This record gives sequence, C-alpha cells and structure tokens, in this order.
Amino acid sequence: MQKNGYRIQFTSSRIRDLMYRTTFDPKKMDGDVILNLSLIDKKDLDDVLGIFKMVISSGLSVTPYVKVISEGESIGNLTIDKGKVGIGTVCSITIDGVLLKAGIPVNPKLGGVVQIRNGSPVRFTDVLTYVSTTVDPLEVLMSQGITSVSEMLRTGSGKVLANLREAPMVARDAIESSLSDLLDAGFSGILEVGEPNTRVLDVPIERDHLGIVVIGGTNPMAVVQEYGIPIDTSAMSRLISFKEMSRIDDLV
Repeated sequence: MQKNGYRIQFTSSRIRDLMYRTTFDPKKMDGDVILNLSLIDKKDLDDVLGIFKMVISSGLSVTPYVKVISEGESIGNLTIDKGKVGIGTVCSITIDGVLLKAGIPVNPKLGGVVQIRNGSPVRFTDVLTYVSTTVDPLEVLMSQGITSVSEMLRTGSGKVLANLREAPMVARDAIESSLSDLLDAGFSGILEVGEPNTRVLDVPIERDHLGIVVIGGTNPMAVVQEYGIPIDTSAMSRLISFKEMSRIDDLV
C-alpha cells in the first residue's frame, strides 16, 4: 500500500522493527532503549520537569529516567530548534524488546486509556490496535484530551495511558523472571499481568496466552498537556543508549 509514492507502514510493523533493535539488558543497565520524544518551549522547561517528576514519582511512567536535549543539540537526525527543548522518556515497547531478547515471543496488541478507580485499574475504556493504525495509539488518544492523569494523581481515580501485549502462557515463568529483572532496573510501569485465557482489564486475550498491561511512557506528557502547557510528542521516536539518560531526581 502506497501513498504519494511512499509505502505506508502500520504501527505494528514499526514496533517489531524497534523491538528487534532494542538491546537493553536490565541486569547490566546498559544497551539501547526506545525513546518517546517531546518538544517544549525552553521557558517551560522547569515547569515541565517538575510535572514529569510528580508523575514519575507516582509510578505512572515506565522508568524514572529522562533525556533532556537543549536547543541546538542533536539527537539522531533531529536538531532542536532555537527556543525549544527536547525531553524524552523510555517507551514501554522497550519492555517488549527485553522480553523478546529473553526468547519470549511477545505480541504488542493495542494502546489505550485505562480507567483507574481508587488506585486500582478497572478496564480499558478506549483502545486502538497497532495493526489498524499508522500512528501510535497513545499519541492519538492523548491528542483527543480524554485522559485525566492529573486527576488520577490528585484523587486516585482517573484515566491513564497504557498498552497491552500478549505472550504464550507456557512462557509465564520466563516472563515473571524478565519482569522481575526490569523491576530491579527501575522499570516500574507494569500495571497488570493477567491469568492465562482470561480477559485483562476487559480486553479478550488469545487462547493459551496471557496479557500484560504496561503504563504508557507518554503519561508525563499527557499531564503537561492537561496543565495547558504546549507540548509536541512523538511516541516511539528513536533508539538511544540508556546510559545517555538521567534520573529525574538528578535534574529537579
């Protein structure tokens, strides 16, 4: 399928490519991770970092690590314009890359909005499957203004960004081992691991599989947007060495 001479790439295909290229080793805390990258006005940096710290401290992010790119600096083929600052978080698809490297045939299925009630996830309220869209579902859903992450932080109830992947139930022990290694490395974004052959947050799972729900790495960006601060986010933007990232506590 082509458009204006360019081949259309569905998000599922792009995710597969990034998963295979992810080299992060949670035990060594080294390797390449997938980055969500946002551009903000330089004057808003302190406010945005403060919001990021609040969201990350609450556990509504994949990791406590961020990357700040100043005006004039480059990341890959992107140079940050004058008056702008780039700020990145680890994309949750990095977790899929780690599972894949551990020999687990994980299948990213969809991105969506999860309703949280009194601190507990209830169900997906809106979803977009990766095979049906050419743009990242969380980018689309965030742009619709249907999240209430800041309300969730304030009251314990709200709507946050998350995504779902499936894996064979026979790999459950290996999955739990890999997720434990990621937890030790500071990857705290695992929202729920379902039982085999059981719906996860009201979404059906393929037979003989289990579902894993992970917090979206763009939740900090969603809160910035909810606060009315201009932010331009590109999810699953590129790969970056994990060693280039800094803990948010070291920046704020």
